[in-house]
Amino acid sequence: MFSCVGYAASSATAPLQPFSFERRDCGPHDVQIDITHCGVCHSDIHTVRSEWGESAYPCVPGHEIIGRVVKTGAEISRFKTGDLVGVGCMVNSCRHCPSCDAGLEQYCDSSPTWTYNSPDTAFPTAGAHTYGGYSGSVVVDSHFVLRVPENLDPAAAAPLLCAGITTWSPLAHWKVGKGHKVGVVGLGGLGHMAVKFAVALGAEVTLFTTSPSKVEDGKRLGAHRVVISKDAKAMEAEANRFDFILDAVSAEHDINAYLALLRQDGHMVLVGLPEKPMSVGAFALVGKRRSLAGSAIGGIQETQEMLDFCGKHNITADIERIRIDEVNEAYERVLRSDVKYRFVIDMATLPKAA
Repeated sequence: MFSCVGYAASSATAPLQPFSFERRDCGPHDVQIDITHCGVCHSDIHTVRSEWGESAYPCVPGHEIIGRVVKTGAEISRFKTGDLVGVGCMVNSCRHCPSCDAGLEQYCDSSPTWTYNSPDTAFPTAGAHTYGGYSGSVVVDSHFVLRVPENLDPAAAAPLLCAGITTWSPLAHWKVGKGHKVGVVGLGGLGHMAVKFAVALGAEVTLFTTSPSKVEDGKRLGAHRVVISKDAKAMEAEANRFDFILDAVSAEHDINAYLALLRQDGHMVLVGLPEKPMSVGAFALVGKRRSLAGSAIGGIQETQEMLDFCGKHNITADIERIRIDEVNEAYERVLRSDVKYRFVIDMATLPKAA
């Protein structure tokens, strides 16, 4: 094992502070990565504060990891020292269930090993849990390490490992492309990536937002049209128009208003995570044979395909870079929606010792 420094919360109410801990040594199938950047995801806040169930403490969050390879295991030839790589939300899975066999490790029947706050069966000490990317380095099974195109800004590429793949996966699964009319609900960390991807895939993209102040930004990001969803007449004018709607809103809202905008056999997919259950009117689905689905992150192969697409089209997230000692303030700003559109921590600002 070797010593590592990160930022951790010691309880659901404690701020993130410097923390020293042990990483496992690089095994024959592992890759050791010096982390250069890590994105701040809303799910980091939920987990740190035990809002999705009791978390394991100390909790070192972070699953939008970018860095450089510093060591590879004896069995690894796919990566070499100096490679620019990424690690997303998963660092292991069972590898043998139907989902894993299909390259859909995110839906592993035994649950994936998440990058942080997950039982760590690879660690030599029993009962250990995983520590994430708010840290100086990480050791990961090579299957879950992704190659990042060198032409991308590493900091702006970090959110692709969660916000990016969360929006790419449903667009890819439902084969969104040229000739499709696509709606994106909400312009935040997820929504701004959905707009960029759908436009690059060739779709006609309409952004739905409650905020008139986001109209110009939506157009800057590539949206062909922007509709203020609080305007009832404007919403009525969009009825039966869309082939596909991606709902990226985590706040409570009326999804029936958006289901009514789908054409016959249209699909609406949820990637946001509202806290309370939502009411769905049966007639909104039955009348036009519409479908309502949900989608998580993508598998490893799909995530690599997304990164390659981003390299080809020079797509990254819109970010604000922060120092590691600004992360607690960043959490409060995320909760106020005071970021366009993702915070990314420059890990060069991490102290050498806790």
